[in-house]
Amino acid sequence: MADKLDQIRKLLDETDKEIIDALAKRQQLVREVSSFKIDEKKKIRDFQREEKLLDKITKLAREAGLDRYFAEQLFKDIIDHSVRFQTHTLVDHQNVKNDAQHVRVAYQGTEGAYSDQAAARHFEERYTEVQTVGYDTFRQAAEAVEEGEVDYAILPIENTTAGSISDTYDILGDGKLHIVGEEALRIIHCLLAIEEVPLDRIRRILSHPQAIAQCSNFLATQHRCKVESYIDTAMSAKKVLEDGDLSQAAIAGAHAADIYDLKILKRDLANQPENFTRFVIVSTKPVEVDLQIPCKTSLLMVTSHDKGALVSCLNVIDEHDILMTKLESRPKPNEPWKYQFYLDIEGNIAEPDTRLALEELEQKASSLKILGSYPAQVGNGED
Repeated sequence: MADKLDQIRKLLDETDKEIIDALAKRQQLVREVSSFKIDEKKKIRDFQREEKLLDKITKLAREAGLDRYFAEQLFKDIIDHSVRFQTHTLVDHQNVKNDAQHVRVAYQGTEGAYSDQAAARHFEERYTEVQTVGYDTFRQAAEAVEEGEVDYAILPIENTTAGSISDTYDILGDGKLHIVGEEALRIIHCLLAIEEVPLDRIRRILSHPQAIAQCSNFLATQHRCKVESYIDTAMSAKKVLEDGDLSQAAIAGAHAADIYDLKILKRDLANQPENFTRFVIVSTKPVEVDLQIPCKTSLLMVTSHDKGALVSCLNVIDEHDILMTKLESRPKPNEPWKYQFYLDIEGNIAEPDTRLALEELEQKASSLKILGSYPAQVGNGED
């Protein structure tokens, strides 16, 4: 019986390799298609072809005795990845940096942090070599870009559980960096320890304040544990390893467990199962985005302290039939009780109507700054 099971598992391993090889072959074809579309100035997304492809996939799945809904969802993810790759290829083609194949990206934290993972996810298919460099703070990561130590920085800006990340908004408000991209990553918090011990043996849990906030419901059940804020999720995992204390654990990702050889005591600790963090990629120069690519524009607006001033500004966006996806108020630095507003809208500043709307908005507002116009992420950021 055991020999038979081993044989089946061996066949599964071989089949998994065939699947990976097939996906790699498909990706190479996507690369060739992308080059063709750039040369011929073809649109990246063909929704009619996508619908025909999904219809064909569901038919093939049914004939093969496979769950057609599973197959359809799988190929939706594959299509999203294809569109995402082609989008990045076209943007890089328009904003080439001397055909560089090496990129340096700053992030806050240490190896294995979620920001590190998001940086790798965003850049690895676009460059031969991606070097991620960890810094202690968001500000230091941003300054590394400003001073030319790295090409980009990746900064978390909002989380579906804990909300907005004020430090990043403050950095963007300084006006020295431009948003050139975004990356949404599903955050799966795990409880990590040096050995597989019962939860009731844990007395101290370390993690980044944002992770602690996102896992507050779980932590509230750990009555005998002391919860302590730490610099970074991955760094808290590293400290658990270095301390070698069986009563100590960290909240971090599974990737950090692999790097630091820790055991996962419990998975999916976040209050919300669908826990995502949105990151922005920043650079010293803005990026140009082809009109065929779905685009998002981020703005920093200050309104006058008059009745209806904010509504008047927002009406401009509505009158131009532009979708606003985010509105965030933040205190204005050095001016108590006055506020500035961060907005995300769907649209490209290269589009005439979007440009006209922003010109009208600038006349209504006390001040308006474009933080960046960049490709909107395709897909849901599943990791």
